[in-house]
Amino acid sequence: MKAEKNSKKAGSPPEKLKRKEYEAAIEDLHAELVKLQLWVVKKKQKVCIVFEGRDTAGKGGTIKALTERVSPRVFRVVALPAPSDREKSQMYIQRYMQHLPAGGEVVIFDRSWYNRAGVERVMGFTPEATVREFLQELPSVEKAMIDSGIILLKYWLEVSEEEQTKRLKARATDGRKLWKLTPMDLKSFGRWYDYSRARDDMFAATDSPHAPWYVARTDDKRRGRLNIIRHILSKVPYEALPREKLKFPNRQKRGDYVEPKYPYKYIEDL
Repeated sequence: MKAEKNSKKAGSPPEKLKRKEYEAAIEDLHAELVKLQLWVVKKKQKVCIVFEGRDTAGKGGTIKALTERVSPRVFRVVALPAPSDREKSQMYIQRYMQHLPAGGEVVIFDRSWYNRAGVERVMGFTPEATVREFLQELPSVEKAMIDSGIILLKYWLEVSEEEQTKRLKARATDGRKLWKLTPMDLKSFGRWYDYSRARDDMFAATDSPHAPWYVARTDDKRRGRLNIIRHILSKVPYEALPREKLKFPNRQKRGDYVEPKYPYKYIEDL
């Protein structure tokens, strides 16, 4: 009986990560991300990170954890709105290409050109023949990105059906999250298996040797964020750069400076 109990425990998912454990781990990872940032800038490297996944899978929280201790001038987040009439007349991928990283940048796509293979396909915004042509051509486009020197990382965040339901219902009752619940979320809610089929087709067509998909389980948001950041750090060949010792200069003396009697409008201390 004891062996059976241990076997069952070994096969079950790990317990959800406690906040204290998460904060200790994320602090160390943030320090590594700063090292990565300094290396990217110094070496003029180009890094592009794509985040896709089901609604509520935790893309926004992961991106926030990834960027909260680095420079927004280096780590640039791209979350494009619906295309304008002009953009609709362009080659589909054109509006994404202009946001690809230049030397010394890390660009993070909060949803990307893969919208065509996901929401556009499932919700019927794009003809099926157009989607299939897009999926067929995309590996060559991504190969061209990589050949130009871009480090391309693609992540799919996977959440269970039960956890997605829980999170969507929480958005409807939590005043801090109301903005996250869109009409599109409600329309998508009943199409779980349509999205599963679209994901499967997308992987089959674009999970290439040069630009593979990496899947992160995110029912435990904290553990998922840590796993993704660790994986990014393992896939970008950065190194800690030597730094000169900092020496702060002496403060200047007051001299003839006198504090003004200006009526500053201080915010009340509560």
